[in-house]
Amino acid sequence: MRWRNSLCLLLAWLWFGLYLTGWYLELTQPAAPERAKVQPKIVYIPPGTPFDHIATLLEREGLIRSKWGFMLEAFRLGLVDKLKAGEYEIDPRQSPAEILRLLAEGRVVTYLVTIPEGYNLWQIARVLAKVNICTQEEFFRLVRDSDFLKQMGIPGKTAEGFLFPDTYAYYRGLSCRAMLVKMIRRFWEVWSEFSPRAQELGLDVYQVVTLASIVEKEALDPRERPLIAGVFWNRLKRGMPLQADPTVRYAVKKFHRRLRKRDLRVRNPYNTYLYRGLPPGPICSPGKDSIRAVLYPAQTDYLYFVAKGDGTHYFSRTLKEHWRAVLRYQLGKPVSLPGDRPSRTGSSPKKSERPAPLGPSNEPTPPDEVGRKDRPLPRKSPPSVEKPAVKNPHP
Repeated sequence: MRWRNSLCLLLAWLWFGLYLTGWYLELTQPAAPERAKVQPKIVYIPPGTPFDHIATLLEREGLIRSKWGFMLEAFRLGLVDKLKAGEYEIDPRQSPAEILRLLAEGRVVTYLVTIPEGYNLWQIARVLAKVNICTQEEFFRLVRDSDFLKQMGIPGKTAEGFLFPDTYAYYRGLSCRAMLVKMIRRFWEVWSEFSPRAQELGLDVYQVVTLASIVEKEALDPRERPLIAGVFWNRLKRGMPLQADPTVRYAVKKFHRRLRKRDLRVRNPYNTYLYRGLPPGPICSPGKDSIRAVLYPAQTDYLYFVAKGDGTHYFSRTLKEHWRAVLRYQLGKPVSLPGDRPSRTGSSPKKSERPAPLGPSNEPTPPDEVGRKDRPLPRKSPPSVEKPAVKNPHP
C-alpha cells in the first residue's frame, strides 16, 4: 500500500514537472513563428528602467509572448541586472533568450551623421541639434569650456577647427560631450600623420589648422588647394595681408550673403584685409586635404587669385594682372589676360561668356573694392591679436 502511495506521489510530481516544462517552453518561444511575415520594431529603453518594466514594454509591443516567461529566462541566464538602456531593433521571431543577449550586450541601433568639410561651429551645432545629439546651448557651452578644451588638448579659446569633418556613428541617448570627444579624438588621429612635417617646418598645430581652414573655404575645386596654400604662404612671407574673404565673413558672421564695402573695414582681428598675418584662430573645420596642402603647398610665385565663377580660380603674379582678371571674371569686361589665344577677329571674350555667379562661400571682393587691394594697413593692430611667426614651407 505504501509503495502505491509513493508511486502516485512520484507520478504526480512527474506530471507537474512535465507541465511546468511545457509551460516554460511555451512561454519562451518567439512571439511570432519563424516563417511569419512580420517586421522588426524599434523600441527605446530609457536609462534606469526597472527590469520588470522592460519585460512589460516588450510584451506590450508584441515582441515576447509573456513577460513572465521572459523574466524566467532572464533568471535562468543570469541577465536580470545586465540589460542596457538604449534603442534596439527587435524581431518578434527572436526568442526571449536572443532578445536578452541583445539587450545585455548593448547592441543598440546606430545612425550616421556627416559633418562636411568647411563647416564652422554654428553649422556643426545645427547638424547635431537636428539629429537630437546636442542642443545648441549645450554645444556652445562645451566648445567654449576652457576645462574641456584643456582636457582635449585644444590650444584655442574654442573648439573651432578641431571638430574633424567626417561621418560618425551615433546612437540614441549619446551625450553631446561624448559626441564632441569622438570628433576631437578623430582630429588628433588625423593630425598624428602630419605632426612630423609641421615640426620640420617649425609650425604648431594651431597655425596649421588656422591656415588650413582658410584654404578649405577658398578652394571649391579640391585640385586647387595646394596652389591656394602656396599663394597664402607667399603673401605671409612678403608681409602682405592675406585678404581672404572667408575670414571677413567669419568676422561679421554673415555666411550667406555677398560681402559689402563696409564689411571689409570692420575692425575685427579676423579681418585679414586690415590686419597682417594669420587670424586669431581657425574659421572652420578643415579636412585632411586642406591640412596637407598647407604643409605641402605648390611651388609657385603667384600672389593673387580671383574666382572665375565655375568653381576654379584665375591666379596672378602681379596686381595689374589680378585687376584685369577681376574685370573679366567679376565684371564681365572684355579684357585680355596672359595665356589667351588670339581669336581670328582679334576680339576679346564675349560678354555672353561671363561665368555664372559665385556661391555664397567663395564670393569675390565687391567691384568697388578692386582698387583698394593692398591698400596701406593700420599702423597698429588690436592688442588682442597675436601674430604667430610662420615659416615658409617652400625649401
